[in-house]
Amino acid sequence: MNLFDLTGRVAIVTGGNGGIGLGMARGLAAAGAKIVVAARDRPKSQAVLAELGPESCFMPLDVADEESCREMVAATLARFSRLDILVNNAGMSIRKPAEDYRMAEWQAVIDTNLTGAFICAQAAFPAMKAAGQGKIINIGSMFSIFGAAYAVPYSVSKGGLLQLTKSLAAAWAPDNIQVNAVLPGWIDTELTRDARQQVTGLHERILARTPAGRWGAPGDLAGVAVFLASAASDFITGSAIAVDGGFSASG
Repeated sequence: MNLFDLTGRVAIVTGGNGGIGLGMARGLAAAGAKIVVAARDRPKSQAVLAELGPESCFMPLDVADEESCREMVAATLARFSRLDILVNNAGMSIRKPAEDYRMAEWQAVIDTNLTGAFICAQAAFPAMKAAGQGKIINIGSMFSIFGAAYAVPYSVSKGGLLQLTKSLAAAWAPDNIQVNAVLPGWIDTELTRDARQQVTGLHERILARTPAGRWGAPGDLAGVAVFLASAASDFITGSAIAVDGGFSASG
C-alpha cells in the first residue's frame, strides 16, 4: 500500500496558477491527483494546465464572492462526480500603516483570505461526507502566529484561518474529514517580491532570521501538500505545519 498515492483523487487548488498554490498543485498531480485550478485569471491558469496532467482543468473563482465559491465547487462535482481534496490557497494583502486602512480594504482582505476559505470548505463538505472521507488544507502564514505591523488585515485573516482549521477539524472529524493548515515561511513568490520592494531591509532580515539561510521556493510546499492530502495523514487533523526553513523556531 502506497500511503502517498493520490491516483483517481480530485483536488481543488484555489489560486493554483502560481506561487505556493502551483507548487502544491504540481506535487498533488505528481502523486496522481486530478487538479482543478480555481482562480480569476483564465489565461494564466490555462498556461499551467498542461504540466498538471491531461485531466486537469480550470474553474473560474472569485473567493471574495460567495456565489462564485459555491458555483466553482458545484462545477467540479458536475465534471468529476467527486471531490477529495480542497486546498484553500487563494489570498491577497494590502500593505500600509495600520491607521491608514479603509474599511473596504480591510474587508477585501478578510473576505478573500478567510471568508472565502470557509465558504469553499462548506461547499465541499456534503460531497466529502457522502464519500466518507476528505482532506482540506488551509494555507496560513507565519503571520498566523506572528503580528505584521505593515499588513494588519492580512495577519488577522491568517490568524483566523488557523482557528477555522481547528474548528472545522473538530466539527468534521466524525465524518472522516481531516482539516489541517500549512504555515509557509518566506517563500519566493510574486506576493513576497512585492513585499521586498515595499518594506526596506526585508530581504536581509528574513535571511538573517531563517536558519536554512534562504528563501523558500514554491516546490518546497509540494511534499507537505501530498502528505496532508493522502492516507498518510488520516489521523492528523486540526494541526498546523510550518514550512519555513526554521524561521518560526529561531529567536
